[in-house]
Amino acid sequence: MTRTTESLRPDISIDPFRERSRVLVRRRMQILGAQFDFECGSRRLAQLVDAAYSGLPAHRLGGLVPRLHVRLELTSSDRGGRRGAAPPLSMLSGAGFLCGATPRSNFAVLAPGQGSALVVVPQEMLRYAYLTRYELIEFAVFTLAQRVQRLVPLHAACVGRAGRGLLLMGGSGAGKSTLALHSWLAGFDFLSEDSTFVAPDPMCATGVANFLHVRANSLRFLEGGAAAMIRNSPIIRRRSGIEKFEVDLRGRRYPLAAAPLKLDALIFISHESAGTRPLLTPLPKSRMMKYLLASQPYAASLPEWRAFKRNAMRLSAFELRRGGHPQEAVDALQELAGMQAR
Repeated sequence: MTRTTESLRPDISIDPFRERSRVLVRRRMQILGAQFDFECGSRRLAQLVDAAYSGLPAHRLGGLVPRLHVRLELTSSDRGGRRGAAPPLSMLSGAGFLCGATPRSNFAVLAPGQGSALVVVPQEMLRYAYLTRYELIEFAVFTLAQRVQRLVPLHAACVGRAGRGLLLMGGSGAGKSTLALHSWLAGFDFLSEDSTFVAPDPMCATGVANFLHVRANSLRFLEGGAAAMIRNSPIIRRRSGIEKFEVDLRGRRYPLAAAPLKLDALIFISHESAGTRPLLTPLPKSRMMKYLLASQPYAASLPEWRAFKRNAMRLSAFELRRGGHPQEAVDALQELAGMQAR
């Protein structure tokens, strides 16, 4: 019996994991002290990378700059599938990983030991540019940079002057973003809004000074060009439902930190009103460590925390209470920065 070509067709594709798929766009950027090579299988994904990281100061933490690799893949839509049917499994690869995912799957897998990550984004997720950037791309970039360089990741803002930094910490709603905004407008170098990474032995901080997120009620403290800049910014919606202006800080006349900042002081922002008391009061070391542990539970679980804790004890620490206007807090920080520089 003669076999037809059709009967000899293999069940498995010659390239099941799409390992020979073409990289449409490549980007190389220095972020958080590391060099990132992005390979994007879609121009839309490359646009998200550009929106997040182009135009940033290239920070270097000393020594060799690690090279990290992030592959971003876009899965195809499964609109052609039967209604109610389970979505099919698609195979894909990148950054040394072989994966299977449904067309609606979004995930990031990381191998810090190899300095690589694969980020998979479904077509539908492109409608949510902010969440794609924040939950997938930023997650991969921040985690790789932190793990490979053994940095301490802190939920904190950071501003500074002349290469010296002030770390601003506080719970959600404490006013970190508002204080960082007003400090930036007053001439402080802006380093980060809510994610600061510290090399524990030199106590140098780096961050991504791309966006600042502020609520509409913050506008009551602003006027003129600063208020217009925020009003003209896009509005993002977080999963909590909170809406904020997303202010792109790049290309403005206000300064960004051109290099990592050597930390001088830890500032813990309080919800408590200062009243007739000074806004900024020194903290004893015991209370400083108590506040630090309470505000940074994830960082405190990492091996790098021990060195960070030891060196943090040598820094000045202060509690910052609320005044009638954010400018009062900025004035207190300016005075502190001047004292620390002496």
